[in-house]
Amino acid sequence: MASALHLSSLLNSLPQIELRKRSSSLLSTRNVSFVVKAQLLPPPSATDTTGRRNVVQLGAIISWVSILFPVLPSFAVESKKGFLPVLDQKDRYEFLYPFGWQEIAIDGQDKVFKDVIEPLESVSVNVFPTTKQEIRELGPPQEVAEALIKKVLAPPTQKTKLIEAKEILLHGD
Repeated sequence: MASALHLSSLLNSLPQIELRKRSSSLLSTRNVSFVVKAQLLPPPSATDTTGRRNVVQLGAIISWVSILFPVLPSFAVESKKGFLPVLDQKDRYEFLYPFGWQEIAIDGQDKVFKDVIEPLESVSVNVFPTTKQEIRELGPPQEVAEALIKKVLAPPTQKTKLIEAKEILLHGD
């Protein structure tokens, strides 16, 4: 009973606005009234506890899922800031290209991306059949890069400089 009286006195103490509208119908002369009551809400931090709790629970669930189902090596390309990943499962390769570049179609090329601002900058992928089972069978990264530069990427008269060629092991491969 005391809580009912407290609730009733609380509701009666809140500001109220009453709007009255007279019916303009010839058949009815009654008044229609609407009552709008305001309610005092608790501070936002008290109402956010449920939302915060859900975020923490979601984070815990995602952590457990990532532990129970680790990322497969075929999805090893990680998106780095400013780059987007490309994963071709059919030809089994993956790489990153800069954000803002466009994919274009060129006959004889598997994938081609070009910079829309600097049209001479591009990246392309060509797939050639081989009897090799692993890329390591082609030789060390330095030798493979130099051979590609001399035989595929640049004409013989052009002076080239290899900046870096290295092997990165993922997941202990």
